[in-house]
Amino acid sequence: MGRLVHFEIHVDDMERAKTFYGEVFGWKFEDWTDYAGMPYFGAVTGDANEPGINGALMQRQGPPPEPNQPLNGYACTMGVEDYDSIEAKITANGGKVAMPKYALPGMAWQGYYVDTEGNIFGIHQPDENAK
Repeated sequence: MGRLVHFEIHVDDMERAKTFYGEVFGWKFEDWTDYAGMPYFGAVTGDANEPGINGALMQRQGPPPEPNQPLNGYACTMGVEDYDSIEAKITANGGKVAMPKYALPGMAWQGYYVDTEGNIFGIHQPDENAK
């Protein structure tokens, strides 16, 4: 089975991206630049004893995605406990709403955002009362 085990977020400004993901989601970063041969920071996204994956921020190797172009890659979605407070952190730290919060009836709240590097990502708060 092909289980997702790692993700990479391509960024233009490494420090800006580390600040964004660190402030919004509490991620910690480890410098793996020597291994990758380019600016590359491992993203520790949570406790190793909880479900989930870690990933990395890597220096973008080409032009950033143009506004309104179709998604070319994977949109990673982060599970959150308090959708509204995370959305507030996203916008306070330079992120923008791509698709506002909506209900997945009987399951969760979902929405999509654009980070400081032009990448789209989702947030997802489980809530069986969502409608």
